[in-house]
Amino acid sequence: MNCRHCNAPLELVLIDLGTQPPSNAYLGAEALRMPERWYPLRVLVCEQCWLVQTEDFAQPQELFSPDYAYFSGYSSSWLAHCARFVGEAVQRFGLGPDSHVVEVAANDGYLLQFVQARGIPCLGIEPTASTAAAARAKGIAIVQDFFGVRLAQLLASEGRQADLMIANNVLAHVPDINDFVAGFTILLKPQGVATFEFPHLLRLLAEVQFDTIYHEHFSYLSLTAVEHIFTRAGLTIFDVEALPTHGGSLRIYAQRADTGKQPISDRVDALLEEERAAGLTQRATYSGFQERAERIKDDFLEFLLTAKREGKRVAAYGAAAKGNTLLNFAGVKPDLLPFVVDKNPAKQGKYLPGSRIPIVSEEKLKETQPDYIVILPWNLREEIMAQLAYVQAWGGQFVIAVPALEVSKGKMT
Repeated sequence: MNCRHCNAPLELVLIDLGTQPPSNAYLGAEALRMPERWYPLRVLVCEQCWLVQTEDFAQPQELFSPDYAYFSGYSSSWLAHCARFVGEAVQRFGLGPDSHVVEVAANDGYLLQFVQARGIPCLGIEPTASTAAAARAKGIAIVQDFFGVRLAQLLASEGRQADLMIANNVLAHVPDINDFVAGFTILLKPQGVATFEFPHLLRLLAEVQFDTIYHEHFSYLSLTAVEHIFTRAGLTIFDVEALPTHGGSLRIYAQRADTGKQPISDRVDALLEEERAAGLTQRATYSGFQERAERIKDDFLEFLLTAKREGKRVAAYGAAAKGNTLLNFAGVKPDLLPFVVDKNPAKQGKYLPGSRIPIVSEEKLKETQPDYIVILPWNLREEIMAQLAYVQAWGGQFVIAVPALEVSKGKMT
């Protein structure tokens, strides 16, 4: 396989997670009688542009099917994050009723609802039918399609260019990253601005966040790699912020290289230097990640086996894609983890891919009063522990597996 950005041959392996089904391919009851598609899940590192990427096997149409069940609007902390961003962007870039905002991967309208509430015209682009329908139910205009040069040219020809384009947690999800980014150059107005948020590779490596690796993530991104990609597409990065979301993310600000007038912040060079100092452009930095991930997996599996032997009841919270990577890598089945609770009604009544663990509502926790609740979306641990604080009444304890096994009755560090 060659690099999806620069076409250099790929030889350096970051991690091999065996074979896994697509992490968001939740199963209905009827699907339990049928086989699942499993694909190899290997991550390779390009030693030319330093883009970290999954090996190609699954097709995006299968990964992002019409009944795709990831809805962004069920996390209160994420909604608060997006509301803050909209307020800051409106003020920083002087957006108003004469502006046009376009969000790529608008999902269920979780962010554009805050733009719409300010009376700013907006458009969402979202390929999955289930989430697009949820956004339309909020009154948000949606183009249901995959974004790239083709769609950008069509929208630009219709006079729908943007003052602000937003792409949160989608840059890692696109198989043709060059085509995707080039679309922003086309759809931006001459002085338009684009913002992107994505999990930071530096944090993934430092904190062994291997469970954020799954087929729907084609790339694992550093500012170093993204700068290469954006420069080729005719975009200039003029600012960057480190964020706590999703276990540590970056928000980058970009403009057209030919017409953009935003001053370039010193933070861009500072973060590039931080990545160089951390070794992200050195082969040795990527060695040993497999062994560290296997230790985490082994510790988690040992915890579940010990709990079973001792007659302890274990449940999980959050039918998250990252949880599916962990569970399938560890080979966990319902005998060790009988059910997982999720707030999203679209997931309740279904089963996790691979492990086939049933997804239930929160009422199941209150009925069964498990001794341990494994928080699979560990990036939301504070929010979930506050929501489930009542489990302490029966002595329930919370468990985090990544980046290290942690068991606690109260707040975790």
